[in-house]
Amino acid sequence: MKLDRITIDPTICSGKPCIRGMRFPVHQIVEMVAAGNSFAKILEDFPALEEQDIRQALTYAAMLARDEWKAA
Repeated sequence: MKLDRITIDPTICSGKPCIRGMRFPVHQIVEMVAAGNSFAKILEDFPALEEQDIRQALTYAAMLARDEWKAA
């Protein structure tokens, strides 16, 4: 999957992966999903986000976890 919505810019959020150059870190989305928030609730609370942003944030997190798992 292409991760074209995940951006890393040293001038935004200290270079942490964010969504589409906004000051919305990927980890925040992953944490909201992990806490049990539905996509609909997240999109309602943060109207600047789109469903594909959430999906790509989760895909990015899975890719990182898979790489960590291989290294362990």
